[in-house]
Amino acid sequence: MTIPPILANKNPTLASVFAPAALLREARRQKGLVALDVPAVCILDPDGDLVRQLRKTGAAKPFEAWPCYHTELDQFELADQTVGIVGRAVGASFAVLVAEELFACGCKLLISLTSAGQIVPAGSPPYFVVIDRALRDEGTSYHYAAPSEYAEADPELVRPAAAALTQRGPLSVVGATWTTDAPFRETAQAIEAARARGLLAVEMEAAALYAYARSADARVLCLAHVTNTMAQAGDDFEKGEADGTRDALAALEAIIRALQNR
Repeated sequence: MTIPPILANKNPTLASVFAPAALLREARRQKGLVALDVPAVCILDPDGDLVRQLRKTGAAKPFEAWPCYHTELDQFELADQTVGIVGRAVGASFAVLVAEELFACGCKLLISLTSAGQIVPAGSPPYFVVIDRALRDEGTSYHYAAPSEYAEADPELVRPAAAALTQRGPLSVVGATWTTDAPFRETAQAIEAARARGLLAVEMEAAALYAYARSADARVLCLAHVTNTMAQAGDDFEKGEADGTRDALAALEAIIRALQNR
């Protein structure tokens, strides 16, 4: 084997035979759904904490016309507008599948907020990282972009988002992360290699979402909520009040306000 299958027969410039619009068309037919645009701003919540809290308080309502086979779309009010949110879209391939469907249904800005493990400390967890680039240690991004070390964020999204968090949001930094497909294969050697690169955290979605965004000219911003040291010291995975949803919503509101007119 000279080229591994993950890199073989990839041409990101060619159109896919299977398109999200076709899948959604058939889902609507089978489910008897009308075609309605989703909210212009949508959020991916891989942990599902935000969705659970919003449903618990009655703030979130289902978007009944969402035709996805795999997920549910809720909507709630944030930053003086109706925002969509999908919970538990964990991992690169699942996150991009949902992102493709959201943009096919009218989404204009997608923000992913995922929990992450600390690599290079930027403070004591929990805190937020506005991800400006992500190491491509997953498989999905190679279907959307030619091989490279990193998938880059759109700086026109990163700069105002970072400024908004500095002014109004909880503790945050800007930096790079490591996107992995295998969270339980974070060996000491791999962690040290990530640390040597100056990577702030490890997560599971950003590289693929950024590669997709560049290929589709879609507006996607990824945040890492650094909540843990991979259970290596003390009480870990503590997000803060209400499973971190208070700080997360404050961060998201500040970012949406900063980006909504851009």
